[in-house]
Amino acid sequence: MDTKLLELLVCPVTKGPLIYNREHQELLSRSARLAYPVRDGIPILLEHEARPLTEEEAARPNAPTPLP
Repeated sequence: MDTKLLELLVCPVTKGPLIYNREHQELLSRSARLAYPVRDGIPILLEHEARPLTEEEAARPNAPTPLP
């Protein structure tokens, strides 16, 4: 995932920051409690494509951090 692109992307629901989870190929929005998939390097920022974050994922203090 291109770091320049990640700096520009925001959650389409809350307009808040997204956190890239490289392991699961997802962009996490803690404020919306959604995980948007990244397929073939392309973020799919559609609410109906996102999965809800579990309570554990949303509360994890040291979840994957935003890229610089």
